[in-house]
Order: sequence, then C-alpha cells, then structure tokens
Amino acid sequence: MRLLKTMILTGGVLALGLVPAMANATESGASLYLLGSGGPGAAVMPPVEGVFFDKTIYVYDGDASARRQFPLNGNIVAGLDETIVASFDTILAVPSTDFLGGTLAVGLTLPLGAPIVDVDAVLTGPGGGSVSRGRHDSTLTVGDPVGVVMMGWHGEKWHVQLSSMINMPLGHYREDQLANLSLHRFAVDGSVAVSWHDPASGWDVSAKGGYTLNGDNDYTGYDSGDEVHLEGAVEKALSPKFSLGAQAYYLKQVTDDRGGALGPFKGEAVAVGATAAYNVVMAGTPATFRGRVMQELDTTNRPKGTSFWLDFSIPLTMNIPGQ
Repeated sequence: MRLLKTMILTGGVLALGLVPAMANATESGASLYLLGSGGPGAAVMPPVEGVFFDKTIYVYDGDASARRQFPLNGNIVAGLDETIVASFDTILAVPSTDFLGGTLAVGLTLPLGAPIVDVDAVLTGPGGGSVSRGRHDSTLTVGDPVGVVMMGWHGEKWHVQLSSMINMPLGHYREDQLANLSLHRFAVDGSVAVSWHDPASGWDVSAKGGYTLNGDNDYTGYDSGDEVHLEGAVEKALSPKFSLGAQAYYLKQVTDDRGGALGPFKGEAVAVGATAAYNVVMAGTPATFRGRVMQELDTTNRPKGTSFWLDFSIPLTMNIPGQ
C-alpha cells in the first residue's frame, strides 16, 4: 500500500501539470503549453483507475524593454510589464490501466486568473490609430477550457507517456484590451515524456518534448506560429514525504507569425529552476503539494521573467484491486 501511495503521489497525479497559461510567446505573449510542467515524474501515470483533481496556482512576472515592440490583442505596444496570477483546476479520469497495454487518462482544465498589464506606450490600436501614452489594464477573467488525453506505459523503472491537449476558444476574451487569459484561438499540443523513476533509491530523471500547432485569432486576424518545447528534470526523494529537484526548459518558435504588423516575430526562451514536493495523508487520502520556481535566463521576442507555482493534487476516487 505504501508503494501504491508513493507512485500516485510522486508520479501519476503530477501528470496533471498539463495546463495552459501565459507563457510569453506568439500573439499576446500566450502559449497553450505551460513551460515547466514537464518536471519530475513527467511520464509516470496513475497505477490505478480513478478520478484525480489537481489545482495549480501560477504566478508569472516579466517585462521587456521599451525598445522592443509586442503584439497584444490587436495592439502594438512598447515597454511591456506583465504579471499573471492564475488558478488552473484539472479533473483527470483514468478509465483503464490496460488499454492498448497501457494506462489511458482523459481530463479537462479550466483557467481562472487575474492578468495585470502595464505598457509604456500603445503605438497602434486595434483600429489602426496611433497613440503614445502609457496604459494599465487588469481584470479577473475565465480562460479557455483545455481538453487533455494521455497514454502511458511502464516497466520496472522506465515510464513513457504520450499526451495531447486542445485549447477550445470558449473563454472570456476581452476584445481590444491588453489583459486577457483566453487565447481566443484553437491550439493543439502533442508531447512525449520519458521518466526513469526508481522508488528504491528515490531518484527520478525525466525529459519531455512537444510541438504546439497554433491557429489564428478570428477577431484580430493574427495567426500565431508553431512552437517546440523541451524540458528536463532531476529529483531526489530525501524522505518518504519530501523530495527536492532541479529542472529546465527551452522553447523555440519554428514557424512565422502571420497577419501582424511586426512580421515573423519568432520567440525563443531558456530557463532553469528548482522544485520540491511534500506528500501528506488527508483524511486517509494521499495528497501532494509541489512548489516550483523557474527563472528565464534569455529570451527573444518575449518578456523575460520568473514564474512561481504551487500544485495541490489529490485522488477523488480510486479503484484499488483487492478492495
């Protein structure tokens, strides 16, 4: 039973990190894939059937020089400073642990957040008019729902996972405004993750890579380019309850943006960070708290900033064999 709980806490529920957020690339500085979510145990799936809940509190604070122009919801701005405080709630159902020889999981994520944006100048507004003054915008808003599908296979220590997300532009999109959580476009991400997870030694080494296909915003006419993301993480369990690790990510936009005034506007970023997890039992149910901090070291055509995370994961129901 202890091994079962450990796998659920340190691996399977962490797969719920597939959530969308403001990731500072493409139109409005937003990407479907949340950079940094491919951390420890990225490929480990829940070992039992059930329904799992994950809540991620995400804070990003970044800025860009006034010399750099950015497309932002139909506006062209300079001197961008943005802070995003968001919550991402995910329900993940595992209907089978023996589907095509592996584990199948399907889920849905709903974002709720408060983006705060300050710019030194709005150079071009949505209607084409030019202005030259600073502007502040903030709101509390609901982002686009995101569907998640995952398939995973495992051996004694090795784990492999295929995953896909689709962003559905059904959230609250604030036309012509600076602060938004909704992408207001269809986007699809496909990723593959590999983990070497050894409960006996406490070590986990994980890597994840993926490709994001971005559609166009039918309101602004902006067609965002596609992106490639790569991540790696190493973590050591220092006790049955506590683990500590390091991780990094790299993003590169591989096709041009189209329909904007700034041309191809390809983004690129590299970041490093630290992560820690604490496992507890609440009312007889295993739960995990995980914190992360990621610092961007270098960026191109993107703000440069720091992200802070707090994840809470808990199984709502589990179909444990023999019970």
